[in-house]
Amino acid sequence: MLVTAYFAFVGLLASCLGLELSRCRAKPPGRACSNPSFLRFQLDFYQVYFLALAADWLQAPYLYKLYQHYYFLEGQIAILYVCGLASTVLFGLVASSLVDRLGRKNSCVLFSLTYSLCCLTKLSQDYFVLLVGRALGGLSTALLFSAFEAWYIHEHVERHDFPAEWIPATFARAAFWNHVLAVVAGVAAEAVASWIGLGPVAPFVAAIPLLALAGVLALRNWEENYDQQRAFSKTCAGGLRCLLSDRRVLLLGTIQALFESVIFIFVFLWTPVLDPHGAPLGIVFSSFMAASLLGSSLYRIATSKRYHLQPMHLLSLAVLIVVFSLFMLTFSTSPGQESPVESFIAFLLIELACGLYFPSMSFLRRKVIPETEQAGVLNWFRVPLHLLACLGLLVLHDSDRKTGTRNMFSICSAVMVMALLAVVGLFTVVRHDAELRAPSPAEEPYSPEL
Repeated sequence: MLVTAYFAFVGLLASCLGLELSRCRAKPPGRACSNPSFLRFQLDFYQVYFLALAADWLQAPYLYKLYQHYYFLEGQIAILYVCGLASTVLFGLVASSLVDRLGRKNSCVLFSLTYSLCCLTKLSQDYFVLLVGRALGGLSTALLFSAFEAWYIHEHVERHDFPAEWIPATFARAAFWNHVLAVVAGVAAEAVASWIGLGPVAPFVAAIPLLALAGVLALRNWEENYDQQRAFSKTCAGGLRCLLSDRRVLLLGTIQALFESVIFIFVFLWTPVLDPHGAPLGIVFSSFMAASLLGSSLYRIATSKRYHLQPMHLLSLAVLIVVFSLFMLTFSTSPGQESPVESFIAFLLIELACGLYFPSMSFLRRKVIPETEQAGVLNWFRVPLHLLACLGLLVLHDSDRKTGTRNMFSICSAVMVMALLAVVGLFTVVRHDAELRAPSPAEEPYSPEL
């Protein structure tokens, strides 16, 4: 497994680099944004945001391993994961209101504090302290995915009065570098876990200085901003009306809940499947992230002027790949006949599918869900998503039976078949809908190449 992981990592990195270079050569020259105020403002945002993302990714490869290192049973570890998921969904429901009330800059600083405390709890072997840490991690995750983007958009439009058309360029670049940071974080986590005497807790300790620096830079360089608060009940009521009145939204939410709940279960299972066979967890994680980056690169190429495939087609392909991968895992994790290399390949395919899925889903959500109702609809999407993931971890995984992991993958396969049926239903509804077709590059509004 050790040699396979390193070869896969190098091969995936080379593939990503080759695709990106070929895409850059094929891309027609565009007008670069030379506004120094905008570039300086964007840099101030990236400095803080990328530090926060790097700290988040640095912890991912060794979370399960840390709990295993403290001699907790798989059932106890599953409860810790469920606590994190539950806190994420609970805090996610009120995150927007909390951020508006507290202030976006203050919320970003709060993120750095709560996530630092979350990392510090990993030094304890007390189960209750670790549960508290998972709750703090859920709050931090909710803030990470709400406060930073809200701060940037408000500053971009309201304070600096830059064109709104430039916003997608900033977040497209952030999404690309987020993948790169994830790849680097996996290698860094492997290095600190191997070289520092702290073992699996080392990546969590190493994340604290990054979080502290992010908080300090936000305090020093950012201005505070607030926004009008919309009542939480009105947000949810509007989202529910939109969800029930438009079949496209309902089907899209069904696909998201089924697909992403399976991905959460995969995040829990990959370590116990590969770790017993000597897999270097940090390198394996970096390989996963490189596969996801490869999927994102393939999405951009597939939707380019040369091929002009539609996001709906790529969403269908992503779901099909995951269905195939889960069937592979059902056989490769059979007790007594485990095949870690086949499982590793299946996991890489799942990550490749994620690289296709997330930009496709993001495009379709923007087109189908009205902007004013997106927060409410996404809240309703998250509830079944996390509920399914929590039920999967608590009910389906039986730590006392060797067939528990295989059974989980079997049921996840069935769940993904349901997602595939929902994709077919959505495709039937929108096949003549010109609004859901990606515009050709010539039709796209100008956004600066940064």
